[in-house]
Amino acid sequence: MAASAARAVLLPASRRRLWGFCERLLPRGAAGRPLYFGGDRLRSTQAATQVVLNVPETRVTRLENGLRVASEDSGLSTCTVGLWIDAGSRYENEKNNGTAHFLEHMAFKGTKKRSQLDLELEIENMGAHLNAYTSREQTVYYAKAFSKDLPRAVEILADIIQNSTLGEAEIERERGVILREMQEVETNLQEVVFDYLHATAYQNTALGRTILGPTENIKSIKRKDLVDYITTHYKGPRIVLAAAGGVSHDELLELAKFHFGDSLCTHKGEIPALPPCKFTGSEIRVRDDKMPLAHLAIAVEAVGWAHPDTICLMVANTLIGNWDRSFGGGMNLSSKLAQLTCHGSLCHSFQSFNTSYTDTGLWGLYMVCEQATVADMLHVVQKEWMRLCTSVTESEVARAKNLLKTNMLLQLDGSTPICEDIGRQMLCYNRRIPIPELEARIDAVNAETIREVCTKYIYGKSPAIAAVGKSGSFSPIFNCLLFNL
Repeated sequence: MAASAARAVLLPASRRRLWGFCERLLPRGAAGRPLYFGGDRLRSTQAATQVVLNVPETRVTRLENGLRVASEDSGLSTCTVGLWIDAGSRYENEKNNGTAHFLEHMAFKGTKKRSQLDLELEIENMGAHLNAYTSREQTVYYAKAFSKDLPRAVEILADIIQNSTLGEAEIERERGVILREMQEVETNLQEVVFDYLHATAYQNTALGRTILGPTENIKSIKRKDLVDYITTHYKGPRIVLAAAGGVSHDELLELAKFHFGDSLCTHKGEIPALPPCKFTGSEIRVRDDKMPLAHLAIAVEAVGWAHPDTICLMVANTLIGNWDRSFGGGMNLSSKLAQLTCHGSLCHSFQSFNTSYTDTGLWGLYMVCEQATVADMLHVVQKEWMRLCTSVTESEVARAKNLLKTNMLLQLDGSTPICEDIGRQMLCYNRRIPIPELEARIDAVNAETIREVCTKYIYGKSPAIAAVGKSGSFSPIFNCLLFNL
């Protein structure tokens, strides 16, 4: 994608798809709601017992216009600062689907103060990195730079989201870029399958649409559509300015007041409500007889991040695990499903996922199989899911809890993932959940709670299924699958 040296550090077209198995381990949910268990399963609304750790404090301040400023100062010589905006493709409709992602492409194409060349040179001369991505519920712009350059980084971010020129020539040029990106996405079968999974699971709703949007929309989006999206959704209460690394919260607060204190107030009007999305147990099959392997995803409806059952489903997701033939193991892995698939050569790989949104989610498995083993693999998957509902052991749950805590801590390695963690949790909880509190909530899960929660969401439920492959790969098994869970 890099056409010049400056593009090596300026990546406006980057985009990450937020799926449970890659980025959805960290908890978040509706603003202001803590993650708790409740009932007779230790779902306490109280915070965990205070623990003194050598962990920097996450400080949070709200401006008069609703914008929240959150930071963690770890004293590093570098920092990451960004804008987390509660506005993704879920807030679009059929006519403007793709606008949020299109706007991400336009963000670095020049402002009233800086041309695209000026912006690229300034970022490169700072030794900084400027990036952005769009998900179904959030849009993010962030910069990585030296701590001493924090004021310039914040000023550049403010300039980008408030003063982008959105020139007609640049818009026309980016149409071609996005259309080529769509062609590249079509070659990534994992992304294709998950788009189909959302389309069938959330039929005729906002979550069922793709982030990039349909081709006809990309060809017809106008400058007015981009401006309308900004003025409708980029409002103070929906934005978090988050920073981590060598960052002084007081300095960041003053920068936020100077660059955002008055400007975001000009975006008048009501904040759009979150469009409701209904899950539908269903299937979608895409025939491609040229494909040597079958790619499938099967999922049941899960919950949003603020729901009491979220942690239990995260532990259950870790229990299922993932496996790939290239790992060189399987028979001796702790995952029962990995042992079964390795012993029977049932698939090339599988990955469990737990994709959560504000009010719903998808909990399931993605797998790549030979045509002849699809039915056997799905039978084993269903059998393993039923085992979670009936006979999972305390030792398995203890192992999964330790692995889950380890994975979450390993993800917080560096200023950028910490900054992302702060931004995401502030949007969803209006606070950042302390690590000791999160660990206490995980520790409260046991085999009984896993069995109870999995029975609630798996047993007797109709899953959503997306499959891409040869026509003969799926025919024998779909009709009975909906009634076996």
